[in-house]
Amino acid sequence: MNCRLQSAVVLLAILFVALASGRAEPRATSKKAKQPLPAVSTYVGNGPCSRCHLEIANKFAHTSMGRSLTRITPEFLKALPLDPKAGISYYDAKSDHHFEVHAENGKLYQTEYQTKAGQDVFRNTHEMEWVVGTGENGFGTLLRRDGYLFQAPLSFYSRPAQWGLSPGYENGDYGFNRIIQPGCIYCHSGRPQPVPHFAGKYESATFTQTAVGCENCHGPGSAHVQAMEQGEEFAPGQDKTIVNPPRLTEQLSDDICMGCHQTGDARVLQPGKTYQDFRPGEPLDKTVSIFQVPPSRENPPQDDHVEHYYSMSLSKCFRATTGLPAAKQMRCVTCHDPHVEPTGAEAPVFYNGKCMTCHTAASCKAPQATRQATKPADNCIGCHMPKRDVVVISHSSITNHRILARPDEPFPDEAFTQATAAMPEMIHINAVGARDAKAMIPSALTRLQAYALLETSKPSSSTQFHAAWLKTLSDLETTDSENALVQAALGHRELQGHNPTAAIEHLQHSLKLDPVQSAVYVDLSEAADQLSQVEDAITYAKKAVELDPFLAGMQKTLVFRLINGKHYDEAIATMEKYLQNFPEDDFMRKMLAMAKE
Repeated sequence: MNCRLQSAVVLLAILFVALASGRAEPRATSKKAKQPLPAVSTYVGNGPCSRCHLEIANKFAHTSMGRSLTRITPEFLKALPLDPKAGISYYDAKSDHHFEVHAENGKLYQTEYQTKAGQDVFRNTHEMEWVVGTGENGFGTLLRRDGYLFQAPLSFYSRPAQWGLSPGYENGDYGFNRIIQPGCIYCHSGRPQPVPHFAGKYESATFTQTAVGCENCHGPGSAHVQAMEQGEEFAPGQDKTIVNPPRLTEQLSDDICMGCHQTGDARVLQPGKTYQDFRPGEPLDKTVSIFQVPPSRENPPQDDHVEHYYSMSLSKCFRATTGLPAAKQMRCVTCHDPHVEPTGAEAPVFYNGKCMTCHTAASCKAPQATRQATKPADNCIGCHMPKRDVVVISHSSITNHRILARPDEPFPDEAFTQATAAMPEMIHINAVGARDAKAMIPSALTRLQAYALLETSKPSSSTQFHAAWLKTLSDLETTDSENALVQAALGHRELQGHNPTAAIEHLQHSLKLDPVQSAVYVDLSEAADQLSQVEDAITYAKKAVELDPFLAGMQKTLVFRLINGKHYDEAIATMEKYLQNFPEDDFMRKMLAMAKE
């Protein structure tokens, strides 16, 4: 069934390219006067690219990136691993909830429900609009409602060939309310259109390009298209209208890949930036900074999931070439051609050829019998880049990019000396320039946000990160006090210190600088509650819910605030509205029943 799915996605992608490019016939020579090329290029989609690069476009349509996101259509449904009549059913004993996937009238639906004594406690059904993923490890589905994009609770896993809970749902039942953040969908689609300041909300046309396309790696193409249509000619390597990643420096080339293939432990957007602002050929750090907690010999780096660049940077192959001329430095595109993705059967021979550009058959010191025992024989990546299970995604595996000479090869000393003296708590993985203990320290505002993220995501080290956060915030209080993020952090600090009056002063100051901050309204509601300012606490909670309507915790807080203010009828109405969006919440259902008694 998985092969059918992949074939359908490939055919759809090729059809899209063919339709966009017409017959790829030679264009008539234009006799119009040449127009000045635009100073800023804009996005044009894959169609204009494929008119001149049809063969490359067709090959790319077969790759995982070229099939990263697919609109669900009646034709596409035929290839899904799904019984067209019975659909599939899944029961989660932990939540006592049932799930179903079924097709009807050319559309795909997922349902969650619970029964008691043969009667539905709740039943929640939504139409799926996109499939995300290509089926190599599996795929999930996405839905949209009220302008927001969500992950569905069930995904298909290729290894066991079965449907199961989507990644993350093993930690709790999110129903159909797990928001797809802009930083996530940026890597799984061509050109999403998030609404600024509203996490998870998108324009009515959610994507201007569905799957990852040409411009994700080559940059916006309008200037290049115009130049080619006007017959402009450039010397090799001198065409500034488009980005050619192999011609960039090693860092700038790898930065394109790192945008999606290096998660780190914390990502911080630069002030005023969104993921849509990144342009290939520019430092990734200009848009987003990526940080990682320094590994130790007791806890070496072991995570392969979307940590490809960092793993590669610890390999002997990578480190041995760092001082060589740019053309000889190892980088992502040394081994990967984004336009071509070999099949599983083709991969050993394909990547053996890549290895042999630097090594020879005599380089391998393994016994001949060991080399012949691999499948196929002399399988370089089978021995030196084995696949490992992904801890955070069930039934999934991914290639380890550390390129081990032998399985027991220790980590290099550099792995444990990358943190700087000025910032010992984390490594700035995509720093511009040196990416080791000599790296430039990022701005205090960037560090402040990174420490806050790490304090939450790394509970075992939360004390360390909180101390660093406090120290950085103290410095910013003097140097950058008129910054909305700084004022918000100062308010949060005072709230944690049980000084709600001072907290409110800072938080309100922050909103004057930037009025669209749901988290600030959350803190304001808490501060007002501590001061027994019941009505203010309710007002702030309502504003937080208005700005972030699918934040379940804040909606629950609003209910408690209303009850505390003795607005009982409004509290009941709020619970009823809450359960329309979060019917899977058994606790709130019980509260509503008690309130109505």
